[in-house]
Amino acid sequence: MQARTAVTIKRPVEEVYAFWRDLTNLPAFMYHLKSVEPTGNGRSHWTANGPAGATVDWDAELVEDTPGQRIAWRSLEGAKVSNSGSVTFTPAPGGDGTEVRVELSYDPPGGALGKVVAKLFGEEPQQQISDDLRRLKQVLETGEVVLSEGSPEGTRFARLVRQRPAEPVG
Repeated sequence: MQARTAVTIKRPVEEVYAFWRDLTNLPAFMYHLKSVEPTGNGRSHWTANGPAGATVDWDAELVEDTPGQRIAWRSLEGAKVSNSGSVTFTPAPGGDGTEVRVELSYDPPGGALGKVVAKLFGEEPQQQISDDLRRLKQVLETGEVVLSEGSPEGTRFARLVRQRPAEPVG
């Protein structure tokens, strides 16, 4: 599976790159991640939320790190979910912030069936990455992720089923 998406963030390229490059920041806006722990020499240990409350762990390595421009990674051999990707940082047109582009490739557990099931339950990677980048934009522009009671974690099917109409506070 492959996913690509982009967002423009009204912050300088160097600031956006530095925030992403500190891998421990990623769970602040990637809700499927529980933790990312650097282990040295461009390698890191990732823990993500899996289906039915399970967790999935893997190790990854940086394969490219061009300061202020691009970060690329791949999972190490033995990962339960083989994955690779990149994020690029470019000045936005008109000098109004940073354009962040993410490309992700991974082999879903369960092959083609796993892909269909993930899409049905709102876990499709294109939607996840879009939601993640929207939250990154919020964190960097406002200092926090603005949550809606209706769907604070994106468009996951289980969350949509439990939604109720918005009501004024009071």
